[in-house]
Amino acid sequence: MVVKQIIITLIVCLILTLVLEEVTALIVGVRKGFDLTVILFSNLLTNPVVVFSGILLASFTKIPRPVYVIVLELAAFITEALIYRKLLFTKKPSPFLLSLILNSVSFFAGTTLSSLILGLLF
Repeated sequence: MVVKQIIITLIVCLILTLVLEEVTALIVGVRKGFDLTVILFSNLLTNPVVVFSGILLASFTKIPRPVYVIVLELAAFITEALIYRKLLFTKKPSPFLLSLILNSVSFFAGTTLSSLILGLLF
């Protein structure tokens, strides 16, 4: 993958994650602007690391994709849940359940949508 493709992939994945997780947060009852901002910034922190690490692992290792995807997504889930536990005013759903819901939606919907979008671009 060339640098331009990596940058486009990072941008597409980040935008999809931000939109999907913010909309999902609203659907599950997160309403405070501060809480939505915390969710946004936690994704700005974790998403590029997960996506870029996945690209590197796919390109330079023989580790099976399911293995590194599970490890990276688990790390994002735990990191975001801990951020939510510390910073969110909203306590229902619990920070860990909220992180699980948001990450599940963004992973499954985002994987499908990003594949479609990136397939059109490349």
